[in-house]
Amino acid sequence: MPTRRFRHKFDEFEQFAIDVIMGRREGTAAALFGAFLQVCSYLFNGIVQLRLWLYRNRILRDQPLGCLVVVVGNLTVGGTGKTPIVEMFAKALRERGRKVAILSRGYKSKAPPFWQKWWFWLNHTEEAPPRVVSDGEKVLLDSEFAGDEPFMLARNLPGVVVLVDKNRVKSGAYAIKEFGCDTLVLDDGFQYLPLKGRLNLLLVDKTNPFGNGFVLPRGILREPIKHLQRASYVFLTKSKGHRDEELEEMIHRFNPSVEIIECAHKPQYLQSISNHERLPLTALAGRRIGAFSGIAAPESFEAFLRETGATLKSTRRFLDHYRFTAEDLAGVFAEAQAAGAEMMITTEKDAVRLAADEKFPLPCYYLRLEIEILRGADDFRDAVEKICFPRGMPVVATNPPV
Repeated sequence: MPTRRFRHKFDEFEQFAIDVIMGRREGTAAALFGAFLQVCSYLFNGIVQLRLWLYRNRILRDQPLGCLVVVVGNLTVGGTGKTPIVEMFAKALRERGRKVAILSRGYKSKAPPFWQKWWFWLNHTEEAPPRVVSDGEKVLLDSEFAGDEPFMLARNLPGVVVLVDKNRVKSGAYAIKEFGCDTLVLDDGFQYLPLKGRLNLLLVDKTNPFGNGFVLPRGILREPIKHLQRASYVFLTKSKGHRDEELEEMIHRFNPSVEIIECAHKPQYLQSISNHERLPLTALAGRRIGAFSGIAAPESFEAFLRETGATLKSTRRFLDHYRFTAEDLAGVFAEAQAAGAEMMITTEKDAVRLAADEKFPLPCYYLRLEIEILRGADDFRDAVEKICFPRGMPVVATNPPV
């Protein structure tokens, strides 16, 4: 009971901090905490600048692995929609004959138990290998030990290796040696400097590009906006199709030659949590629904649901990557039922944290999203062709498509 109470208090404080950063809280407490975060932000910015200077001047050195490295990342924390873009890139590369490995740090994944680490250290002289989420043929870890995004990618990408390790140089070398990979995709790797990418694909959430303009912890920036200059290509995500010339002008001010590719995250269908049933989005029109999510930007998800013509009777938002308890789910479904909801909808990322054999009092589905290129390339395959197979670069198909 004390542990549960402590966790609840910690979650409340974390939500308060997020609300202050996002400008959702007012009052004396929020103002004082914001001022404290501002001081911390100046310190964090100095550390970020120093680290980049050390790598730029070769005092700290990156470690090339001798293959194509594509980095997908962003300047801000969470919510830009990286996973669908990583998935589409990896799929297109695989179909072109590349042997692809996705390297992830496995954010908020559960580490192996201490005894297992100790046993490996006792019996080996080298470092423990990265966790293999998928060997390209089957998924070997669940979302708890893989992390939500790596598990999703492994489940949706047969033929693609997915590895988890904080040391992406080590996991990249492992992918090359053990699986014969010739292309590495760094998921959320823009700030990972030890492994330099040939191509840096920077994602910018069009609905909230840079937050309040401050770096962590006062804002949502991991590094200053001027570091747009490090991007090879900029993807504007979550677009509604309306051009934002002011945002594009800012991007080109820091990176005059960068190409901007505008894309949208399009809902495709509803997938049942408990079976293989798949429903078209039109099934939501006129329906009374409940929604719950534990993602960085729940506003976009809830807006998608309203746009289908559904009536959103209840919504529950949890912290990003929140691992739902039975008590949480019971409360969510009870609230939805009391509000008159007929069915419950969540996100694909949240669905990986739900047991397929769990019994829900209402039909429960997740919303499947895919990427659509709106501007900057005729379609996603053309974008991959242009970015990953530029003119003059040999295409070596070492393995046939799976």
